[in-house]
Amino acid sequence: MDTVSYPTTHQETITITRRLTRQQSRELTREQLLQAAAELFAEHGVNGTSVEQIVERAGYTRGAFYGNFEGKHELVLALLEQRTQHELEEMQEISRDAGSFDSLMEHLRSWYRQRDETLGSWLALRTELWLYGLRDPELLPVLADRERRSRAALAQALEQGFAARSVAPPAPVEFLALVLYSLGDGLSIQRVLSPEDSDIDTVANAIELLMRSWGALSRNPAPVEEASRPSPGRPTTKGRTPSIEKPEKSP
Repeated sequence: MDTVSYPTTHQETITITRRLTRQQSRELTREQLLQAAAELFAEHGVNGTSVEQIVERAGYTRGAFYGNFEGKHELVLALLEQRTQHELEEMQEISRDAGSFDSLMEHLRSWYRQRDETLGSWLALRTELWLYGLRDPELLPVLADRERRSRAALAQALEQGFAARSVAPPAPVEFLALVLYSLGDGLSIQRVLSPEDSDIDTVANAIELLMRSWGALSRNPAPVEEASRPSPGRPTTKGRTPSIEKPEKSP
């Protein structure tokens, strides 16, 4: 059963109970099991959480759990996919709603502020899923694909940001997205460990600084003879990052 409340013009509430279909009920159960698992994984780790704890937190039975998942491993895979899809949809919404560079940064800033409200638990769950994947060779490609898809969505947003400023990116947007994605992870860790050394807008400020710097670099490109040499940190045609050339020692 599902209960929906509707306010009336007399500041009263009419409560209507409707019966969920079997499919809707199943989806609701699955969603609540995933939510309970996410909370427990962040609190105790994947390996430190049992099926019994998950069903108890969600308010269901073991039968409900195994009616949706073959086991905890399958639930972890479903949770990874759910989180990935959720982030992709959020990033696509940011790109779709941003009509200018300033609008894009405003949407990104709002997105990071919302994440900051639960940053500790978000980072704990993210780390636990990383560790679970690192310990399972079969899951590692799934985890890598999840990261790749998230970076691709960020690359799309970056491409739109450069287009809004009428400049070309100074490097492939895929590489720039990798830089920003890694920067966001690192700053989020520092935010949780040392909150007094950063604020709610640190990640967004860092992204904006890099975006404006990259835009300025595009407007003022290096001379031809310098541009022909691979820049330190820029991927080569093979996708590798060249090393920094060391000056020769004088004899």
